[in-house]
Amino acid sequence: MNAAIITDIFKTVFSYGFVFRAMLVGVLISVCAALLGVSLVLRRCSMIGDGLSHVGFGALAVAAALGAAQLWVALPVVVVVAFLIIRLGDDSKLSSDSAIALLSSGVLALGVMIVSLTGSNTNLSDFLFGSVFALGEADAILSLVLSVIVLALFVLFYNKIFAVTFDAAFARATGTREGFYNTFIALLTAVTVVVGMRLVGALLVTSLIIFPPLTAMRVCKKFRSVVICSGVLSALSFVIGMMISLGVRSAPVGASVVLVNVVFFLLFLCAGKVRSMIRTRTDGGRDGTDPQPGDRGQ
Repeated sequence: MNAAIITDIFKTVFSYGFVFRAMLVGVLISVCAALLGVSLVLRRCSMIGDGLSHVGFGALAVAAALGAAQLWVALPVVVVVAFLIIRLGDDSKLSSDSAIALLSSGVLALGVMIVSLTGSNTNLSDFLFGSVFALGEADAILSLVLSVIVLALFVLFYNKIFAVTFDAAFARATGTREGFYNTFIALLTAVTVVVGMRLVGALLVTSLIIFPPLTAMRVCKKFRSVVICSGVLSALSFVIGMMISLGVRSAPVGASVVLVNVVFFLLFLCAGKVRSMIRTRTDGGRDGTDPQPGDRGQ
């Protein structure tokens, strides 16, 4: 992009209210998703975001078909399903992956069926791939409030989240209610997924949870540094992706943001490899395997 195009993009962002709202909400949602994603990725539970996005898609489709307020319908549905996933996952006879598959596919199928039977002309592509035009002023305010609440709760319970992420047995031994905080993280993820779907779509919202933590882990090795780096990367990825979408008129926001995340991941992957090679040579050929995030404390 040349200077003129970049100038036009900034004028567009600050001249049109819906674009500025989308930018602000998108940055907050991206940061929320990245922070929660650190815990989910380390606990190998990141696919809960994918399952909840399917549920959210079904709920949004039904709300649109019935002419109801979409976020107000989707939020309680996805939150309830997140709670059920955790409860079913605690059942030794049913794994968490199975619980995610059962509930997400069932609710998604129900949503598509209701849309088909009602003969609604709902544009499902906006829910699948996201659209900055789908975010009205009321939805933007609700999204902002929810994003701030999610961020505040994450910071407030940071130490507890750290404890249940790395050593659940020790957390239980010290009196931390593991089940409560697992449910707590799942519910925060549910809220983030529902709000994020309006901008990046059901098919791509999971990338906001997975990519920034995985990218940060290529270079950062402490939990706190991974959290901070993930938040910064997610915010940068959304801003750059949004600018690309505005500069290239046919480029969707969701796909642009995800591709920027992919580029950051590849850059950090290369940087991590180079650092490992340098460390190995500096250590005189000793094992240059990097510790995992959290091995050196918070």
